[in-house]
Amino acid sequence: MKVLANDGVSQSGIDKLESAGFEVITTKVAQEQLINYLNENKVDVILVRSATKVRKDIIDACPDLKIIGRGGVGLDNIDVEYAKEKGVKVINTPAASSASVAELVVAHLLSGVRFLKNANRDMPLEGESKFKELKKSYAKGVELKGKTLGIIGFGRIGQATAKVALGLGMKVIAADAFLEEATIELDFFDGQTVDFKIKTISKEELLKQADFITLHVPAQKEYVIGKKEIEMMKDGAGLINAARGGVIDEVALVEALDNKKLSFAGLDVFESEPRPELKILMSPHISLSPHIGGSTNEAQDRIGVELANQIIEILN
Repeated sequence: MKVLANDGVSQSGIDKLESAGFEVITTKVAQEQLINYLNENKVDVILVRSATKVRKDIIDACPDLKIIGRGGVGLDNIDVEYAKEKGVKVINTPAASSASVAELVVAHLLSGVRFLKNANRDMPLEGESKFKELKKSYAKGVELKGKTLGIIGFGRIGQATAKVALGLGMKVIAADAFLEEATIELDFFDGQTVDFKIKTISKEELLKQADFITLHVPAQKEYVIGKKEIEMMKDGAGLINAARGGVIDEVALVEALDNKKLSFAGLDVFESEPRPELKILMSPHISLSPHIGGSTNEAQDRIGVELANQIIEILN
């Protein structure tokens, strides 16, 4: 049986599949050529990440296709229900990248509270000639310890983010439409564990209480954070989005940053991805990364192995 990993897959995943007798193809096939390629090569499984879309046209036109696999959490680039109706299995890896995304969220938080984006730009240009002036400019950072992190969407990634924040000494509050309470277990290097019970609150209460807010929600038809929600937030709050583009109104965000309602933002995903708006890219108040939340070596290994295990279980 043949597996096309169109957006790539880790070597550990390839090794596991090949040891089970599968042929793994890592050729990158353009979206418009995908139907012909799948049929000509009689591909049984297609693995994708964010780039490749598997819509009704592919599902209808490729009768050999048995499994569509998504390396990651969201399935918005796959017509899931239609695939199921046609007898095609859809699998993903919801837990594999949680820790990676959580750490990136906190990296953006730290970048925001310590001005690292601008300091990293200014130091190569003026560090030698204006060291004292730069030191003075960037000497008013704040600590995360003791501050309140509001997490909107308290699933696997939201809870993984809570773990990192709790480890930093932050207070964690959460809002989730489907969850009333969660137990967060912090496990340490020496085997010790500590449990924290967190009861969710309304989004409105979270917006009012949090010093910093991070979003961990699926793609939405409407903004989760728009102008109205920003007005409810604390003056000087920070906002992070490593979930999905389009859950924050970016026009309202830039306006709030420019008028100092918000102090900073961190974005890993964008409304107009893969071509983020110039106002977002040029803002001195936004810490930026190119949709790399789950892109660590460790996460990619876990994703590859988890996909391989599911494929083997279904088809062998």
